[in-house]
Amino acid sequence: MVSGKEFRSSLRKPLPGAPKHKGCRIVPAFTIQALQKGTCVIPPPRCNASKEQPPKPTNFRNNYKRGDFPIALEANGTRISWKADINKLDYHHYLPMFFDGLCETENPFKYFAQQGIHDMLTYGGPKIFPCIPQLIIPIKNALNTKNKTVMCSTLRVLQHLVKSGDMIGEALVPYYRQILPVLNMFKEKNVNCGDGIDYTQMRGENLADIINETLETLERYGGEDAFINIKYLIPTYESCMMN
Repeated sequence: MVSGKEFRSSLRKPLPGAPKHKGCRIVPAFTIQALQKGTCVIPPPRCNASKEQPPKPTNFRNNYKRGDFPIALEANGTRISWKADINKLDYHHYLPMFFDGLCETENPFKYFAQQGIHDMLTYGGPKIFPCIPQLIIPIKNALNTKNKTVMCSTLRVLQHLVKSGDMIGEALVPYYRQILPVLNMFKEKNVNCGDGIDYTQMRGENLADIINETLETLERYGGEDAFINIKYLIPTYESCMMN
């Protein structure tokens, strides 16, 4: 049994990083070992919820290497060309495959995925709406990487998706709980450069600004239930329709 004197002495332990006494043993906090003599308690690790998560290998890269996509890079290297009529493609098959490439950070995979998505959304019309449930997981995975470049490109795709057909904005409302929570961590994280110039705003690469633009787009195209669902997940959001 530990006496009161021994217990009080055990609380006076050197802080991590301080000069260690000879024989000081590092032990985890909130354990029985922390009450033992000659030990130094280490603090619990930081949560760091906004830490970037390295993207996992995607199926898009494997499919591209196998030649499963009817696309090729033009001779000038500035855009892609389609080997098949984009209006006749099976959107249920190809659109989720392209969305899976949103996590890509290396070219040519990144370029092919993003350009393929925007082309299919431009010419898809009514073919896009039935594919909405298949696109949620790829969008969620891309946003959860917390890579600012990936998040910016994914949010631009999300804006294009909402505008690409009728009722798509309303169809996304039930999925807000899957795709919006991660945006709450970055919505107010603008670049603080003091008296300097924030060139990311000029290039359209400021993540906080793109998040606000995306939320406003979701509210405009999401119908009457869009705002209350966005507000529930992102309390700092203010309506662009009511103000």
